[in-house]
Amino acid sequence: MICRDRVAIVTGAGRGLGREHALEFARQGAKVVVNDLGVSLSGEGGSAGPAEEVAAEIRALGGEAVADRSDIATDEGARRLVTTAIERFGRLDVLVNNAGFLRDRMLVNLSEEEWDAVIRVHLKGHFLPLKHAGLHWRAESKAGRPVDARVVNTSSGAGLLGSVGQSNYSAAKAGIVGLTLVAAAELGRYGVTVNAIAPAARTRMTEQVFAETMAAPGEGGFDAMAPENVSPLVVWLGSAESKDVTGRVFEVEGGRICVMEGFRHGPATGKGARWDPAEIGPEVAKLLGQAAKPEPVYGA
Repeated sequence: MICRDRVAIVTGAGRGLGREHALEFARQGAKVVVNDLGVSLSGEGGSAGPAEEVAAEIRALGGEAVADRSDIATDEGARRLVTTAIERFGRLDVLVNNAGFLRDRMLVNLSEEEWDAVIRVHLKGHFLPLKHAGLHWRAESKAGRPVDARVVNTSSGAGLLGSVGQSNYSAAKAGIVGLTLVAAAELGRYGVTVNAIAPAARTRMTEQVFAETMAAPGEGGFDAMAPENVSPLVVWLGSAESKDVTGRVFEVEGGRICVMEGFRHGPATGKGARWDPAEIGPEVAKLLGQAAKPEPVYGA
């Protein structure tokens, strides 16, 4: 058990990927705070059922878990979530930010409310739990108590490469990568690593949008899109074994793990003076000819 006696918070843990993360943490010996509002795919309504059911499932396996319905996109809710872990289990070692929902629409048809709702739950819903967990770990470190903590954020291929009809979701998931890089740099001094995953799996958010890709295989075949395939990497990133890995983004699906490489300095040119606009076109053409092709290629 690589997470024995560690305490993990998993947001959005009532269904899909979050549920599998929570269960695998429990199987690996962690005590789990199962956070979920129980909302619909579009973020409406709410129910205590999903979080309570997963917590009960963990206890039935012989593990320790508590259900939590804090709204992690509010400052008070995020603070209360972190407090719940500390008061119930005496410590906090792992934060897995996973909660989210969709409001898909083509860019020109997307409403301001649909934009705000998705940015709020994904991006703000990562920032606030991370902030309050970070405050706790900073206080522990400054008090001379050793910290060996982990944060696993959830980005997406949509945030890394774009996804037609998901401009709000893609923007939020790209923002999570930026947040991950900054948090890794800022919190490392306190004994905290921060990484992100970009998972591909069959969940409520993907099984209809990408129905063909997410379809289950025939009997006996490996189900590459099963959400439980993602959780082993998340749990390893939450363990003490991953202490030397931070500021990274991993694409994960089925039995495949890929380290994603984001913006890097590529081909460059200079003349030691201000450019004339008429000079720019040929120079940019040269640079693009030397640069790696973008993924994916649109409009080809």
